Amino acid sequence: MTNMVVLDELDRTLLRDLQEDARLSNAELARRVDLSATGLHKRLRRLEEAGIITGYVAQVDREALGFDMLCFVQVTLQRHEPDAVANFRREVQAMAEVLECHHLTGEFDYLLKVVVHNRKHLEQFILYRLTPVRGMDKIRTSLVLSEIKSSAAVPVSVPSYLE
Repeated sequence: MTNMVVLDELDRTLLRDLQEDARLSNAELARRVDLSATGLHKRLRRLEEAGIITGYVAQVDREALGFDMLCFVQVTLQRHEPDAVANFRREVQAMAEVLECHHLTGEFDYLLKVVVHNRKHLEQFILYRLTPVRGMDKIRTSLVLSEIKSSAAVPVSVPSYLE
């Protein structure tokens, strides 16, 4: 759990800029927010230590790598005992095709965001990777026809409609 850290406008600007382009040099970031290199380093370190910045990654175009299908897979487990849940989570974390896994309330227990190359890959993933997971009950798969919005950026300011 992340400790609640009070962010000032400078922190918010840094987070916005880094989410837009994590390749910005520290010199460029410092220039943008009018800080010294040392001051910038301290701020970034504080945001990292507080768990607000959790890492730096390159965003990759899945289709350019041949992953033409994006799917959402809803999963229900037969049992909800701690060992069954832990087993499912362990198994899913080892599946490269699963980009995200979320524990839900409602009709299904988990929602998986999955990428596959084609229908055959999806079939093999479901039949040979997901279905055999011990404790599996129901699987419902939805194929994405088009992505309207895809972003990893988290809003860093309170939207005006909430003020």
